[in-house]
Amino acid sequence: MFLDLTQSTQHNVYSYLVGGISPRPIAWVSTLSKEGIANIAPYSFFTVASCNPPVLSVTQVNPRDKANKDTLLNLQATNNCVVNIVSEELVEKMNQSCANYPHNVSEFEAANIETIASTHVTSPGAAAAKVRYECTLRDVIQISDEPGGGKVMLLNVVGIYIDDNVLVNGYIDPTRLNSVGKMGGDYFSSTKDKFVLKRPQL
Repeated sequence: MFLDLTQSTQHNVYSYLVGGISPRPIAWVSTLSKEGIANIAPYSFFTVASCNPPVLSVTQVNPRDKANKDTLLNLQATNNCVVNIVSEELVEKMNQSCANYPHNVSEFEAANIETIASTHVTSPGAAAAKVRYECTLRDVIQISDEPGGGKVMLLNVVGIYIDDNVLVNGYIDPTRLNSVGKMGGDYFSSTKDKFVLKRPQL
């Protein structure tokens, strides 16, 4: 099968993108609305955009029933957020937080997720997250405002919390972080099975 997207865009492209580009890291993004309601939601279109300066990239796929999700609305209102990394023991609560709650309902409260105050931003973090990136909004790049279109949120990292228990010799040990990834459909992946390949030296 070959999908020629230069001829037609009527295919179910979304399923082929998320099914093939996997596993993807999950940004569990917590924000605070201008009314003071704490929101937290997972995004799997997530990566590092730059290390110097430190910038993260999180993409919203536009919903069908509104222009923006609560995360982007809150981020544009307050200019800050926390990107919480999802370890395997947090998967159930992370999944519960992606339900379509009304804007005035806090996912922290609905999913019984404990909050913790941040150091440099007003948005709270998920207390149980072993790694939390405190961020300010750098830019929003609109690829498309159509349903299914993308808006890329670029986030300046202003502080990083790392649980001492996941550090080994000053580095984050992936076996201790035990993060999870998102795959197509309802599938997730763990990082329990790992192997090492040394970078080749020429």
